[in-house]
Amino acid sequence: MLIQELADKMGLSVHTIRYYEKEGLLDSRHVQREKNNYRNYSDKAVERLKLIKKFQSIGCSLVELKDVLQDHDTNTRTNQQIIEWISQKIMEIERKKDEYDQMLATLSFMLEYRKALENDPQKARAMLSAQKFD
Repeated sequence: MLIQELADKMGLSVHTIRYYEKEGLLDSRHVQREKNNYRNYSDKAVERLKLIKKFQSIGCSLVELKDVLQDHDTNTRTNQQIIEWISQKIMEIERKKDEYDQMLATLSFMLEYRKALENDPQKARAMLSAQKFD
């Protein structure tokens, strides 16, 4: 299939697919050049892009993605190494979740304070004096 068909099928832009190819995430198993220099993508490209999207959805960076795909292609990691990687990824996401929870708490306070400032300035002052800033 041509790149636009692949892009439509996968919900990606043509630019993104070209970028993945440039970065080595798609290779000759996934794309062939025709005589007219058009790219022709195989069903393996669809599967590869599904895998890429799956790992992106769990927060993998481009570097991690390259490592994961290389391991997927060569099966060089042991099951224990994969378990350790997954455990580290879970801890990373939990740390980010804690950070987002703190940001949400701060924003919620700011919103409540600003609304109080409009409707009840005395309550707003009390909120501000009661708030502990770290």
